[in-house]
Amino acid sequence: MSHTWPSHLDVGAVRFARPTAKYDEVLVFYRDVLGLPVLAEWRGHRGYDGVVLGLPGTPVHMELLQHGDPPRVPEPDPENQLVLYLRGPKAVATATRRLAEHGHHPVPPVNPYWEDHGAVLFEDPDGWQVVLAPWVFGAEQPPTAL
Repeated sequence: MSHTWPSHLDVGAVRFARPTAKYDEVLVFYRDVLGLPVLAEWRGHRGYDGVVLGLPGTPVHMELLQHGDPPRVPEPDPENQLVLYLRGPKAVATATRRLAEHGHHPVPPVNPYWEDHGAVLFEDPDGWQVVLAPWVFGAEQPPTAL
């Protein structure tokens, strides 16, 4: 498997976007509870509300958009996930504790891989999953299956 980026694709940053039907709740979840930094935010721009969150810093971002009345979003799927690779079990425990303090509780993963390797999953207010994994993908091997 090649880990070399194609020379013809000179990317300086990456952003992925997804719709939300619960903009205010999702904003609180990602900004206030998880603590992701807000890089940009707008309301009522040509019918769109949106926020760009850093993952981490500014080269990688997640954009959440709400549009329409009522907003239309696809049904959540347990395999459509934001995976945050944290630096070890203590980091996962800290993030899990913070989420619990805000009334969010782990959900069982559909894919047993995550539980087998010590990850903890939560649902955001739209029902999309956030995975807190206790290793840095590409830099470390996942913990041995439990």
